[in-house]
Amino acid sequence: MEAVGLGLLAGALFGLLTVLVRRGIMRAPDPVAGSVVLIGLALAVDLVATLASGKGGDLVDAHAALAYLLIGLVAPGLSQIVFMLAVRDAGASRVAIMIGTAPLLATVIAVGFRDEPLKAGLVAGTALIVVGGASLAWERALPAGFRTRGLVLGFACALLFATRDNAMRIAGLETDMDARAATSWTLLGALVAVAGFAAVTRRGALPGQIAGLWRAYLPAGLVFGLAYATLTIALSVGTVTVFAPLNAMQSLWTVLFAWFLIGRAGDAIGARVIGAMALVVAGGILIGIFR
Repeated sequence: MEAVGLGLLAGALFGLLTVLVRRGIMRAPDPVAGSVVLIGLALAVDLVATLASGKGGDLVDAHAALAYLLIGLVAPGLSQIVFMLAVRDAGASRVAIMIGTAPLLATVIAVGFRDEPLKAGLVAGTALIVVGGASLAWERALPAGFRTRGLVLGFACALLFATRDNAMRIAGLETDMDARAATSWTLLGALVAVAGFAAVTRRGALPGQIAGLWRAYLPAGLVFGLAYATLTIALSVGTVTVFAPLNAMQSLWTVLFAWFLIGRAGDAIGARVIGAMALVVAGGILIGIFR
């Protein structure tokens, strides 16, 4: 039950995060520098939580630290830039729906590479997820500035997140590092990747650009820290195939939060978006039930 509750909480937090990122981009449209600010804030939140919990000693476990650092370089490291660009180009609700395909991808990885058993519910869940995601390709009511590549980037994020979930599960089973300390190392790896990319592409202009973005991305950064800590704890106590479908409900939460915080018109939330969200969430839950 603990894993179920954490999975549901992670889904809600990541759903809220997607909407807050959208709001941040609307105020300060710089996804690259914004990613540096977002991850830096999240890292600060988790470091404080780790030290306050008395688990600071776990931070010096070199073997576990390296494993989580390497995971963080990819996701949420480079994947965070892809995610921010996706939200900028396609909006919060549509990107969340594409990311909702992660349970399918995570299950395929778990079955193909980690020998977790394959069951019939995967086929039905796959069909629902594919139909839900594909239905967005023929949508006509789109938000301002919409670009189709945002959906492609959203799917790429789903693949990276699915890989991360399996890697985090393996690391959690093979190391004894506290989940909060593990989150800190993961976010540090992410910060190294994102800040390195930004420093190279911005050629010395990054410090000045970051200074003007703190206020716009502060809410998203705080929620990101909480969401990632929840994810790490959940994967340390439950399997990927239990966690991933529950976390996929972030599609539902994103649409709801976007409706209230951005507005139905602002994110162009119509019947097709709601229908696609319902299909993807149902598919993720179905995979979870039969897994």
